[in-house]
Amino acid sequence: MTVFRIGEAAELLGVSADTVRRWIDAGRLPAGRDEAGHRVVDGAELAAFVRAAGNDPDERADASSARNRLRGIVTAVVKDTVMAQVDIQCGPFRVVSLMSREAVDELDLRVGSVAVAVIKSTTVVVERVPSKGRTS
Repeated sequence: MTVFRIGEAAELLGVSADTVRRWIDAGRLPAGRDEAGHRVVDGAELAAFVRAAGNDPDERADASSARNRLRGIVTAVVKDTVMAQVDIQCGPFRVVSLMSREAVDELDLRVGSVAVAVIKSTTVVVERVPSKGRTS
């Protein structure tokens, strides 16, 4: 079983350690103690918590077959005569989209706008990252 210390769980969730502590104290996220007495979160419990939090789709989720919807803020728009690059910061993740300049203009995308990156792909590469979590 993989377990994560508070700071490790916070890093994975993109929140502060204090936020994770508050969730634990409020009973929203189950936690136990390791042999040293530090609070730890079971990996399966953490995954269930994240999955439940992610089940709040935006208002257009039922209008599309794409399920990967990342809401964020536009941080950069670079346009030339035909194409444009739009950068969206979605939590800790930067999503870059290349699209027509016409689409950017029609959507009125500009720095500071709120946008949803909708991702539909036939290929998703998954890499396993060496875990900082402890196994027991």
